[in-house]
Amino acid sequence: MTLDLSDILVFVGFIGVVVAFSMFKSRAEKTGEDYFLAGRQLAWPLIGFSLIAANISTEQFVGMNGQAAGDVGFAVASYDWLAAITLVLVAWFFLPMLLRSGVYTVPEFLEYRYNAAARAIMSFYMMVIYVAVTISAVLYSGGLTLNTLFGMNLKAGVWLIGFVAVLYTAWGGLKAVAWADLFLCSALMIGGFTVVVLGFNEVGGVDSFFQANADKLHMVLPADHSSLPWTALIFGLWIPNFYYWGFNQYIVQRALAAKSLKHGQMGVLFAAVMQVILPFIIVVPGLIAWQLYSDQLEGNSDQAFPLLIKNLVPPGIRGFIFAAIAGAVISSLASMLNSASTIFTMDLYKRHMNKGASQKTIVTVGRAMTVVFVVIGCLIAPRLGDPRFKGIFHYIQDFQGYVTPGVLACFIFGFFIKRAPASAAITGLLINAPVYGLLHLDPDFIANIGIAGKFSWLDKFAAMSGEMAFLNKMAVTFIIIVIAMVAATLIKPLKEPKKMAMRQKVDMETSNVVVWIGIIIIVVTVALYIKFW
Repeated sequence: MTLDLSDILVFVGFIGVVVAFSMFKSRAEKTGEDYFLAGRQLAWPLIGFSLIAANISTEQFVGMNGQAAGDVGFAVASYDWLAAITLVLVAWFFLPMLLRSGVYTVPEFLEYRYNAAARAIMSFYMMVIYVAVTISAVLYSGGLTLNTLFGMNLKAGVWLIGFVAVLYTAWGGLKAVAWADLFLCSALMIGGFTVVVLGFNEVGGVDSFFQANADKLHMVLPADHSSLPWTALIFGLWIPNFYYWGFNQYIVQRALAAKSLKHGQMGVLFAAVMQVILPFIIVVPGLIAWQLYSDQLEGNSDQAFPLLIKNLVPPGIRGFIFAAIAGAVISSLASMLNSASTIFTMDLYKRHMNKGASQKTIVTVGRAMTVVFVVIGCLIAPRLGDPRFKGIFHYIQDFQGYVTPGVLACFIFGFFIKRAPASAAITGLLINAPVYGLLHLDPDFIANIGIAGKFSWLDKFAAMSGEMAFLNKMAVTFIIIVIAMVAATLIKPLKEPKKMAMRQKVDMETSNVVVWIGIIIIVVTVALYIKFW
């Protein structure tokens, strides 16, 4: 597929305006608080748009549409609809505690609640996950889209996307990212809706779509489903959701930058409303692609969304759709880069390497690490096309399980178990990876290392774990971690309940509107589950 002159002008003009405007709005960032938290002056519309732009990228447009076109169908929408409920709970319960503490980063909260070791362990985990998993995955999915649509070399596409994102992120920090997200998220929603309309027209209308995809339009899948069994909806899927929306730095950072609690809560709820709508934009196209091109999607369902653009979007509109997709990649990548540099600078560099660092040095280090991280991500990204990863969306969700259950357990304990000692948090964080890794044993692995048949119990365990969906593995890991943390707390509880130091200058006034909007979001989400049961 080629772009005509009008496409190129629309694309270059849109991206140019976004980058220039965001750099202009963030031209005066001089302190760490300015650079990493936008001076703590973000209003709720900007927070809401930025949350969604940070979340939605080609890993969703490519990955979730790929899952929908594959064996998961519309059920993959649970990642968004359960996220809407999760965001309501974050706004009601978790955000007030995080915002009141005045932290720059999520790991910083663990030092206040437990000790410096807990903060350092989580910071290290976050660095690994961001660089090796999320940043690399976003770069790969963006490069794959450019490759599918225009035949651009995968590596060249990855480096192009990385260059544009690092340009304004390194310059202006979170404020630049947030202002860019306002434009990019709007284009994303419009572009996605356009593809859905064109797709419905191609398949003969909405009624034809529902008839042809009746078997795929269910939210509840069999208990033995390999990716998203109904059992995961009860427990397993909540673990990555609560981690991602409540304690994931590149998401929570926007709420931490709110000018008040009310603005933070309203921004989070605004994002929840958009999460309810998103499956109709980023999941339905995958079903349309399966209906139209199922023969071309065998073995690589991640091609679903790129095929729709390639075959359905006419010249003229194509440039805007391309800009929206590129913007989705760039906005998510920029958010991850900014948050990774924030964690490195504030949790590792300033805390352990240079405690007396000046504000100018802090900003300089943050900018330098932004560049370093994008280079590492660009080197890793082209390797993620390996079929062993089972699609890019599965890769992201599965590999984060080596961290997310332990992090979530530590925060839940920190909030609600006031006598939980630091040893409980450290135990939970350290056993996460080995427990989750053990649950990934399968018959092929033990055969490859030459111990198949030598231990009957190991063969049975490998067979069981090989059939278990990764979300259920997360649930089992979480339960084991909680048991270990309870044991550590019972063995040596704190003598006095932990009292957190609170930042006094933040406006912590809230509103009843926050409660009512949250209730409406939950009711609507439950109604949608009933509709598509």
